[in-house]
Amino acid sequence: MTTIRTERLLLRPVSITDLETAVQIMADPETNRFNPMGTPSAERVETMLQNWISSWQTDGVSYWAIELAETGAVIGFGGLRHEYLAEEATLNLFYRFTPAAWGQGYAPEMGRAAIAWADREHPHRPVVIVTQPPNMPAQRVAEKLGFVFTGEHEAEYGTDIVYRRQEVMTN
Repeated sequence: MTTIRTERLLLRPVSITDLETAVQIMADPETNRFNPMGTPSAERVETMLQNWISSWQTDGVSYWAIELAETGAVIGFGGLRHEYLAEEATLNLFYRFTPAAWGQGYAPEMGRAAIAWADREHPHRPVVIVTQPPNMPAQRVAEKLGFVFTGEHEAEYGTDIVYRRQEVMTN
């Protein structure tokens, strides 16, 4: 399990001690504006957190708790998880931040670090960003990271849109 330090952030594997903060961020209706499955319950967030922890142990890749390096405050969760798109093995870049952290460049900063890590640890798996059509903030972050729209993907809850990197990112 990998911990990564960026200029302003510390990305560390999630643990069960993150549950309270995970519920605050992941079950906040504002952070779920574009979530086609709606706002998860506290119980659902706990299951998600357990799955993230398990993914680190079984897959060697999952989501980090995203801390402000200066204070140690957890401001979000994100990272990479295995996802199959049309039977292609990919790594899906995901993040969710507390609204107080929005608009400060944390998503691209975390994304660049996650992509660099993926390039080292899983170089044969493409990194994608899968999001909802109305989620313009996520689409802007994807473009800042050098991703381009490549099409749609049918999911159990509707149609997602997919962004892919066109070139290898460097830190």
